[in-house]
Amino acid sequence: MRLLPREEHFYQLFVKQVEIISEASRLLLDGVRAGNSRLAGCATEILSLEHRGDEIIHEIFTRLNQTFITPIDPEDIHNISSALDNVLDGIEDTVHRLVSYHIDPIPATMATMAEIVASCARALKSAFEALERNGTIMAHCIEINRLENEADLIGRSAVADLFNKEKDPITLIKLKEVYEFFENTIDSCEDVADVLQNVVVKNS
Repeated sequence: MRLLPREEHFYQLFVKQVEIISEASRLLLDGVRAGNSRLAGCATEILSLEHRGDEIIHEIFTRLNQTFITPIDPEDIHNISSALDNVLDGIEDTVHRLVSYHIDPIPATMATMAEIVASCARALKSAFEALERNGTIMAHCIEINRLENEADLIGRSAVADLFNKEKDPITLIKLKEVYEFFENTIDSCEDVADVLQNVVVKNS
């Protein structure tokens, strides 16, 4: 059973959104690894991608209002779209904080969190590609759940270290907030995976 037929516009728009998320996550990782010399440029590119993503979400909602028969429940299409939008917004919010707060040097743990965001984005892309092939998405969703758990542990440990070692309260607040934005972005990836799993269960 094909949940999202190839010919359906909704599927094509979902794939476009996931591709944008993958590119934004790659830019975030590149920027964090390169440091502030590259980060501002990455932030500008990510903002442009976020605008493109907003256009796609708007098109999905417009089509949803105009389509009488949809490939899956309209509520599921809305939930998938909103969850994907939250992921892209999270990436843009995270890189914006990194640039605005002039964090230098960028902690290695933030690079690790950026790697997890990129890994989640790749898993999301694989999940939607599996739908196109009428394949299983569960393994990709489980991988995202695993990555989210890993990020929780890393984020909590990093924040605990901040309170134990960071003497400057302003720096502590800045770093803690950025870690929270990383974690929220990864949580949003898990939200997409959860919605996809619910769609599979409802349509199986």
